[in-house]
Amino acid sequence: MTRVVEVPGQFDDRTFDQFAKDMEGNGGRLLFDAHATHWASPYGLVGLLAAGQHAAEQGGQRPLLTVPTDRDVAQYWARSGFFEQAAEWFELHGKVPRVPTSQASDVLLPITPVRGSDDVHQVVEMIQDRSAAILSGELGLDVTATMGFAMALSEACQNIVEHAGTSGWVAVQAYHWKRRLGRKVVVIAVADAGVGFRRTLEATQAASFGDRWNDGTALEAALFQGASRFRDPGRGQGLAGITRYANRWEGKVSLRSGTARITIVPSWDEDDPLIDGLPNFPGSQVLIIIPAAQGQ
Repeated sequence: MTRVVEVPGQFDDRTFDQFAKDMEGNGGRLLFDAHATHWASPYGLVGLLAAGQHAAEQGGQRPLLTVPTDRDVAQYWARSGFFEQAAEWFELHGKVPRVPTSQASDVLLPITPVRGSDDVHQVVEMIQDRSAAILSGELGLDVTATMGFAMALSEACQNIVEHAGTSGWVAVQAYHWKRRLGRKVVVIAVADAGVGFRRTLEATQAASFGDRWNDGTALEAALFQGASRFRDPGRGQGLAGITRYANRWEGKVSLRSGTARITIVPSWDEDDPLIDGLPNFPGSQVLIIIPAAQGQ
């Protein structure tokens, strides 16, 4: 038996929960149907990879994935590095464009696997010069934004290394966000299909919350209390650093794990600060959005 999981026509953080709901259920090989998808954000693409990895590891065989029929969409997925990574976890059906992974300025960092600390350092080195040009030149941000951006990127990736128990992916892109903001933005998207925040923090944090311990309280502990599975002093401050950076530049941070999502909501957005009871999805997914200065 094959179960079909529809990849939303516009696949981003706002449609991700519907995608997660379609994945729920047991038994059968999964077919991820993206033939009608006409746009996908970096968050959607790294999330789709995490879904494929989880399905392959749980089901014992690679799930199926239909390639978008829109040629421009399929070519963008190819330039972003998606199909290169997807070949390991999906059986691909449809025509995969033969285009090189993009070096264009809008794709600051193609979808890149993160398996260990060496990968994190390489990611930061790869993007540092290009992000500096985008942040100061195109987004009109102070030059000091560049160092903080590299820190935020590093910490988001390091979260996979220290807490996921598996590998993950990161992608960084700059584009003009006409519909939602009317300004250019830089987006960091990170996803893994690991154990998630609740399980990784359970040993050190669950007793403090008692019956309230769940995915939502685990995210609160990680984001606002600097909680970590490590007992060493000073650990667990990475997410707090990302939050401070985002607040300084009027950015948005969203962290999803299990059945909950917590968000640092800037003035230009209307997201909910904390949502619990969402469709379950493995691992954790991080979204960081840094907008251009007003008038850019």
